[in-house]
Amino acid sequence: QVRLVESGGGLAQPGGSLRLSCAASGFTFGNFAMSWARQAPGKRLERVSGIAGDGSDTYYTDSVKGRFTISRDNAKNTVYLQMNSLKPEDTALYFCMKHRAGGINDPSDFRGRGTQVTVSS
Repeated sequence: QVRLVESGGGLAQPGGSLRLSCAASGFTFGNFAMSWARQAPGKRLERVSGIAGDGSDTYYTDSVKGRFTISRDNAKNTVYLQMNSLKPEDTALYFCMKHRAGGINDPSDFRGRGTQVTVSS
């Protein structure tokens, strides 16, 4: 069955960096787009970034452009989110999400349990 396991979250200072990883199993990873989404307490789930199955296309929400970079290693069935210049407003539970097909605009159909990111001095 599909499994997504996030790691790499933690506590970072404002201006610091974290790298999230999502290990995938149970499906042909390179055939599917993947995304990272986040949810802060009391707020809606927000899609942060996405990457096509072959890595040819990416998406970033405006608030993270220039600070976050999504990438994937299809040989390792892993998607990453490099987060630089972190801000307190980046604090949230971050989820890895699988899409139904290879394009970043295809809907998602599964997500992991999440990894907590807290940005605070």
